[in-house]
Amino acid sequence: MIIVMSPSATKENLKKVEEKIERSGLSAHLSVGENRTIVGVIGDKKRIGELEMNSLEGVEKTVRITEKYKLVSREFKADNTVIDVRGVKIGGEELAVMAGPCSVESLEQLRETAAAVKKAGAQFLRGGAFKPRTSPYDFQGLGEEGLKLLKQVGDEYDLRIITEIVDLNDVELVSEYADILQIGARNMQNFRLLQAVGHGSKPVMLKRGISATISEWLNAAEYIMSAGNDNVMLCERGIRTYETYTRNTLDLSAVVALKELTHLPVIVDPSHGTGRWQMVQPMARAGIAAGADGLIIEVHPHPEQALSDGDQSLKPEKFAELMQDVKKIAEIMGRK
Repeated sequence: MIIVMSPSATKENLKKVEEKIERSGLSAHLSVGENRTIVGVIGDKKRIGELEMNSLEGVEKTVRITEKYKLVSREFKADNTVIDVRGVKIGGEELAVMAGPCSVESLEQLRETAAAVKKAGAQFLRGGAFKPRTSPYDFQGLGEEGLKLLKQVGDEYDLRIITEIVDLNDVELVSEYADILQIGARNMQNFRLLQAVGHGSKPVMLKRGISATISEWLNAAEYIMSAGNDNVMLCERGIRTYETYTRNTLDLSAVVALKELTHLPVIVDPSHGTGRWQMVQPMARAGIAAGADGLIIEVHPHPEQALSDGDQSLKPEKFAELMQDVKKIAEIMGRK
């Protein structure tokens, strides 16, 4: 249930609404908009069904939310969520661009990549320190050493850091180094991990599961937000279909659907979405045209030597071309 407060509602009116919700054994989550405040009621469905709020002063109306996800719903919060990551805002007018290698391999590799993506206009350096690979024999990442390299190079080039977390026991460790915690596709429904990052305050980028529906994806985001962390963004990175020419099928219609269903920022990953570097640039353009709030792109100075995902990694000069294209489309879309 959501409770819509009238524009003339006072702080005392709002306090009484919250008190009644809490006396009923439920939780109240506030969403303060420009014109009015909305109170989301979270908890046992039966208790919510028995809750009568319309008679309270300052309450304009109550609305029953039929979807299982509540806090991520556009019904709960009409205004777009904007996440501030050390001065860079995700979900506002400015597009967020995250770029870097699939895996952190060395200080030299990371510095060369960071210099190139920074020059081209990216605000975030991406790179995997812990790599959940399909085969146990593939490169698994440098672990904490990789995190240290990311932090060092990010500071040198004034780039914010986004990196994947794969184990709930590593939340505190990764949070020391990263500005954004990435939940990969394989862990989209690792509910213990979702709750663990939800108990913190670090922004979280939740990637869509390989075969996940939009509803399942949004419910996974609900796990994070219901634990207390409102700084969540969603990443469309392609889904598994019967097509084999591409690594995945990049579902750009999901960007449009998400903009209708949720207030959370939406990022597009054309690297994993296609698996082919030749397709990354055109699909990045399409993602921004579809209304995405940003991109996450794999860039490597020497893709042919990459320890992971070289086939889908752009060389720095190609990434620079992509950024010029994106800037032109952003202007048409009224973005920066």
